Formats: sequence, C-alpha cells, structure tokens
Amino acid sequence: MRRRRAAVAAGFCASFLLGSVLNVLFAPGSEPPRPGQSPGPSPAPGPGRRGGRGELARQIRARYEEVQRYSRGGPGPGAGRPERRRLMDLAPGGLGLQRPRPPRARPLPDGAPGWPPAPGPGPRLGCAALRNVSGAQYVGSGYTKAVYRVRLPGGAAVALKAVDFSGHDLGSCVREFGARRGCYRLAAHKLLKEMVLLERLRHPNVLQLYGYCYQDSEDIPDTLTTITELGAPVEMIQLLQTSWEDRFRICLSLGRLLHHLAHSPLGSVTLLDFRPRQFVLVDGELKVTDLDDARVEETPCASSADCILEFPARNFTLPCSAQGWCDGMNEKRNLYNAYRFFFTYLLPHSAPPSLRPLLDIIVNATEYQRIPGSTIPQEDYRCWPSYHHGSCLLSVFNLAEAVDVCESHAQCHAFVITNQTTWTGRKLVFFKTGWNQVVPDPNRTTYVRAPG
Repeated sequence: MRRRRAAVAAGFCASFLLGSVLNVLFAPGSEPPRPGQSPGPSPAPGPGRRGGRGELARQIRARYEEVQRYSRGGPGPGAGRPERRRLMDLAPGGLGLQRPRPPRARPLPDGAPGWPPAPGPGPRLGCAALRNVSGAQYVGSGYTKAVYRVRLPGGAAVALKAVDFSGHDLGSCVREFGARRGCYRLAAHKLLKEMVLLERLRHPNVLQLYGYCYQDSEDIPDTLTTITELGAPVEMIQLLQTSWEDRFRICLSLGRLLHHLAHSPLGSVTLLDFRPRQFVLVDGELKVTDLDDARVEETPCASSADCILEFPARNFTLPCSAQGWCDGMNEKRNLYNAYRFFFTYLLPHSAPPSLRPLLDIIVNATEYQRIPGSTIPQEDYRCWPSYHHGSCLLSVFNLAEAVDVCESHAQCHAFVITNQTTWTGRKLVFFKTGWNQVVPDPNRTTYVRAPG
C-alpha cells in the first residue's frame, strides 16, 4: 500500500514538474512562438510616466541609430546599407528568413523608427528551420533575453534567444510607459544589436550567428528570435577542476578574443559587462556570446584628466589623443576585466613549475606584487568572521579570492598567505593595512597592492 501511495505521489510530482517546465518554455515571450503557435493576451497597459510615449520613442530611436552605426561602420564583412533590406530576405529565394508575405514597416508615434529594422547581411537559417524543433530546454535568462536549447529537424542542437516577456527590461518599461509593443521594440533592439555585432565581429572566439526569425505573435507583430551556436555555460568552480592544458587553452582563447576586440573591423570594442556568464565553451574554446552591452565608441576627452579608469584595486590614467579620444581605453578596460575574472582563476593553479615564474610576472605586472618567503608581523585590523580575535584572518579558496577579499575591505592594502589550511583545505590568509615592515618567513608569501 505504501509503495502504491509513493508511486502515485511520484507520478503527481513528475507530471506537475513537466507541466511547469512546458508552461515556462512555451509562455508568451519566454520562447518566441513557432508558426501557428500564439501566446496568451497581454496585460492592459499602464498610464505611463516621465514624458510618456515621446520619451519611449526617443529611446527606441537612439537604440535604432546605434544598430545602424554598427551595421554600416568599418570595412568588415557585411558592411553596407542595411536599411534597404532585412538580412537579404526581401529578395525572392534569399537565404535568410522565409516569410509568406513581405515585411511591413510599422511606424511608432512621435518619430520612432518603423519596425522591424534591418540588422545586416544574411545568415542562412530562418523561421522554416524552427517549425519542427524538438527537445526544447530552458538555458537561462538575464535582464532582457531568455535562451533555450533546441534540436533542429536535421539533428543539430542550437541556441535560441528572444526577448524575455517576464524579464526586467520589458517589465520595467511597461510599468513606466504603459506601451507593451513599444517596450518590446525597445528591448528587441538590444537583441538586434547583439545579432549585428555577432555578424560583424566574426571570429573563432565569437559565438556563431546561424540565423534569425521574425514571427508575429497574437498581440505583438514581428517578435525576433536569433539562432546561434550552442555552448556550455562557464562555471568557474568546474574550470578549476579541469586539467592545466584545458585551462591554458581557455586562457589562449581569451587572449585571442581580446586581440580581436582591440583590432576589430568596427574598431576597438569593449565589453562593459565582463563576467563569466557572458561567455560559453564550445569544444573547449571560450567564446563570447552576450554582446548587447558591448561598446565600440571610445570615450571623448578634453585632457588626460577625463581618461581615468577606476577599478577597485587601482586607477589608471590614459592619454587624451589629439583627436579628442581617450587612447586605448576600450582595450585597457577589457584587459583589466579579463585578468580579474579569468586569468587569476585559471593560470596560477597547478601550472607546470617551468611556467610559474612567468605567471608570477603576469600577476605582479597587473595588480599585486608577490614577495615570497615573507610576512608582515604588524599592521593588523579586525574583520568578521576572523579566525583570530585581534586580526583579520580568513580562509580563501585561491589567490583570486584573497584579492577579492582585500579589495572589498577599505583598510586592506596587503595580505599574507600562510601554509596553514582549514579542515576543508582552504588556505588561511592574514589581511593587513599596509606593508611598512616586511620580514622573512619561509612558510608565508606576502602580496602587496601596487600603487596607482
């Protein structure tokens, strides 16, 4: 009897879970509807505030013009005048989106550009490729987009990106302006910008764009779906457990990407949101996938005082060029952020002894000076939760975590890594207010913050 009850309960839970997944997966906007699939009705718009729809139209036009600049600018592949066509789909028999009718330009009030805009030259896959997908799985979502993994009829697995109707960007816009269609178009321009940049920045370490689809839903015409290469999320803990060779390959991928972004067909490109979730792994290669927060324009300046890069550990002042731009700011920002989020996690751990001196040079040149065989006996401060009542003694997983802890404490300017560990294997580290007195100690290593 108990087994029967357990089986019934398990079946109920499984059916509930499956139903919940399907409801999320095929909810309006969570995944762009396939042909013949219509979402539910949209909520009634709110009253709108802060300038009303005129302000919304201004924001849409600003994003539209940004997409146009990236579509036209530079000598790279696909340059041209995209406003005259929509990814080559207007031509009969084109390789892109296959629609049963020509696209309709839908103007917005108060001078906003029509929708849909033209994103650039044409990838190969379109709506026809999405009619019989299988194995749809939710991958994740951010402020604007939701991402799903699907399998195409031919068996290939791809990623689909679309505006998340339950996401932060769309929801906050609807609450502010009360115009769901206009807010969708505002959010969709971020997806469109990413699609253009993926096409213009083609590179082995940039995610491949396979195609796109404009598909009418019940209440919003021409909702946009992009079809891209599928990658695995970057999990830092998992990376630290991989072999040195695999982690070195990832670092090499990142180095090649940084060089490409600094010398791209569009100029120097900076990634304003430089976090592991902006990247994926494809067959062991690191690839950037999220480009809607990328910026191509350099920072304007009147003097070098306008060219200060501020980071938690130190600041950098760059020269102001004769043309009135901060020289190399995009590239320097990428280099620093890449070091913070990848190199410190991937390079130092389990490196071959012959490479460790070179890695020490990299670490010393970018953030902290390493003084092996030394300690700082004084200059303590109290912190919580310290293993010692009179000083700041904490456990860390690795050097990168020690750096992060020191940078999160305003009074920390140095730290000392001991040869002691907790029962879980975490290293014990003393955090210090300065390094006026550094003395020899063969069992400890001191790191002092570089001035700047």
